[in-house]
Order: sequence, then structure tokens, then C-alpha cells
Amino acid sequence: MFDIGVPELLLILVIGLVFFGPGKLPELGKAIGKSLREFKNASEEDQKAAGGKEINGNEEQKIIDVKEEQKK
Repeated sequence: MFDIGVPELLLILVIGLVFFGPGKLPELGKAIGKSLREFKNASEEDQKAAGGKEINGNEEQKIIDVKEEQKK
């Protein structure tokens, strides 16, 4: 998707250290990761609601687990 190499990643890391400092950088990374995860989950839910047929292995297993719980 993106053609980002090691030099570009190092530059981004240095800029992040300058702006946010070493203490806040892990918190910032955690917040960004959580936001991306929530965005991905929301877009997958929208796709399911729209009748999309793409389901990955993890989602398929979750569906199976839910159906088994409903049978109990």
C-alpha cells in the first residue's frame, strides 16, 4: 500500500521523538493502534450490514462460536 522503507520509518520516529518526547511516544502508538483497530472493526461491520461476503478466518470462527453458544 505504502512504499515506506527503513529510512522513512526512522525519519518518522525521530520526528515523533522530537515532538512528543520518549515518555509520550508509547502512549501515542497505543492510541493510534487502538484507533486503527476500531476503524477496521467498524468498516467490517458496515460491510457485513451492506451484505458483503468477505469474512476472514477469525470472523468465521467468531460466528461459529456464537452459533454454538445459542444452541446451548
